[in-house]
Amino acid sequence: MLRPLLLASIILLSPLSQSAWASSTMRCSIHLISLSEKQHSVLSKCGQPAEQSFLGYKEVVNAYRHVHEVKVEEWVYGPRSGMYHYLRFEGGALIKISSSR
Repeated sequence: MLRPLLLASIILLSPLSQSAWASSTMRCSIHLISLSEKQHSVLSKCGQPAEQSFLGYKEVVNAYRHVHEVKVEEWVYGPRSGMYHYLRFEGGALIKISSSR
């Protein structure tokens, strides 16, 4: 009884998992970028993005309990082989890489 339910769940959820993937790295030509990389480094390795969006500011509390705001941006690269790659930066550092068709 449990096995058919598990199989049905996997089949139903698999299309959702194919629509967007999160990753910790992305290949740009011969270069590899990864999380925590700075914007200037991504620009030098991947070139200018197809789209660049300013999303606003986010409040961040550091280890000393000081609150400050950091800029949040999303860059879009693609389509590359039918894939779009979305890079989110907070305070100039890459925090998220996701892809979708």
